[in-house]
Formats: sequence, structure tokens, C-alpha cells
Amino acid sequence: MTDPTLLVLTSLADGDKHGYAMMLDIEQFAGTKLGAGSLYGAITRLEKCGWIRPVGTGERRQPYAITGAGRAYLEREVADLGRLARTVAERLPA
Repeated sequence: MTDPTLLVLTSLADGDKHGYAMMLDIEQFAGTKLGAGSLYGAITRLEKCGWIRPVGTGERRQPYAITGAGRAYLEREVADLGRLARTVAERLPA
């Protein structure tokens, strides 16, 4: 999976993180290095959609949290990916 939207939402699903922590987490769970431009572009888009929000901590690094709408979107996308994976598995020759 290399879609920055899903990667960022997945990273935030288990707790708030700032950008660099998301980059490290994504690299660990997805094996994908997400560049700063891709990451912060996705953060901007996700914030505009209302799927993540900044968590005001007063720290230099800005942490973000997934919103209820973001969690619902992620759950729908994961369900769609599951259906796709099952279809692929059924169609591949044994």
C-alpha cells in the first residue's frame, strides 16, 4: 500500500503523532518511505477533509489526531481493500 492518505490515517489510528513520528511508523508497518512532501501534502488534504486535526500541545512538533470521520473513512477503505483481496485470491490460479 502506498496511498499517503491511507498510510497517514493508519498511522494515526493507534494514537496521535507528529509528522516525523508518522514517517517512521509508516516505514515500519508498510515498508514504504513517505517523503516529507508527500506526507505534509497528505496531512493538509486530510485536515481539509476533516479526517485529522492538529492537537494543540504548544510543542515545536505539531501532533495530529484522527477524527471520527477519518476513522469511518479508513474503516470503509479497509473493507473495500478486503473485498478486493478476496476477489484477487479467488481469481488467481491455484
